[in-house]
Amino acid sequence: MKLLAHTLCLALALAWAQSQDHASAVLDRCQGLEMDAVAVNDEGIPYFFKGDHVFKGFHGKAELSNESFAELDDHHHLGHVDAAFRMHFEDSPTDHDHMFFFLDTMVFSYYQHKLEGGYPKTIAEVFPGIPDHLDAAVECPKPECDEDSVIFFKGDEIYHYNVRTKAVYEKEFKSMPNCTSAFRFMEHYYCFHGHMFSKFDPKTGDVHGKYPKEARDYFMRCSKFSDDSDHMERERCSRVHLDAIASDNAGNMYAFRGHHFLRKEEGNDTLTGDTIENSFKELHSEVDAVFTYQDHLYMFKDDQVFLYKIGEPHTHLDGYPKNVKDELGIEGPIDAAFVCEDHHIAHLIKGQQIYDVELKASPRVAGNQRPISLFKKVDAALCGATGVKVIVGNHFYHFSSTMLFVAGRALPEQHRVSLELFGCDH
Repeated sequence: MKLLAHTLCLALALAWAQSQDHASAVLDRCQGLEMDAVAVNDEGIPYFFKGDHVFKGFHGKAELSNESFAELDDHHHLGHVDAAFRMHFEDSPTDHDHMFFFLDTMVFSYYQHKLEGGYPKTIAEVFPGIPDHLDAAVECPKPECDEDSVIFFKGDEIYHYNVRTKAVYEKEFKSMPNCTSAFRFMEHYYCFHGHMFSKFDPKTGDVHGKYPKEARDYFMRCSKFSDDSDHMERERCSRVHLDAIASDNAGNMYAFRGHHFLRKEEGNDTLTGDTIENSFKELHSEVDAVFTYQDHLYMFKDDQVFLYKIGEPHTHLDGYPKNVKDELGIEGPIDAAFVCEDHHIAHLIKGQQIYDVELKASPRVAGNQRPISLFKKVDAALCGATGVKVIVGNHFYHFSSTMLFVAGRALPEQHRVSLELFGCDH
């Protein structure tokens, strides 16, 4: 009995030590990881898989994959996901918005993070004609492909799988490197190879433009790490959402993301860029929200607000930073903020609530609290002569007034931030 108890204690100690080693293994996506698979969830958030971990979105720490998709580990003792994609075909109602994961010879289908009944199944059963041990997969709806299809990659072999007829067509993509993962984002197609990526035509595999490019410049929030990084191009075309945006009385726009910001001049669309550290050294980096009022930039970071006089250079005012609660009558942090032209009301967004602050009042108090029904979270917002632009992820939505934004029950047309605000061509 003593021997059995001793053996059991050793086994428990070993298991605990292994779990601690596993938990302490920190993956850093900014170190140039080669992702095993990439897929976009039903809210449009990309999931980057590496080993038994997943990175959700464009920044943030790795999480264990089995915390979101438990059965992957239950059935497979997860080493890594070979390939993944979201079936986004409205003509296929039984599979629409399902996420498929490929591991060795098996495929798992999830809907709203729940494993579908009967899964996992063999790849041959669900996708006949598609080989095992895949490298990558990506959905391709028509007309981007001739028919609603899934493109599978294995080495230099490319398979177009017709979702409706289950026919398989082998393709040859001569100008593309072998993909270690692939995904569709904002109607464009990306092949990742190592920590580089190329944008490709899903029908032909043609790669146009200057590729490959560094994935950490566009799909991750990493500070500049290479002399080859063009931060102007990077910030114009990055897929990482903006942290804050504002325009001054002259109509110049300021957009903030991570360690950098862009300034777009009114009238000529000239873009300039710099680091936050260089132009707003007291802030260092990563602001939460910004608005302008009477030629001053109010810049929020955590529970503090910094005040700068707009100019060349911007001048940090004495006495700041101040506590957001003391300055504006609301607890920080703030998600987004804006002031409309010729008005003296600051609109502060915190979660799914919006508050008004009369800037001429003393003391200032956040009042007129209202719920925002259209968005779970707002990343940034901007108000100008034509109304309010609300930025969520990589898109923005235009409302003619603050009232229509708050009271709205239907989303207006979706616009791309990189294309329509900054003139990026991809």
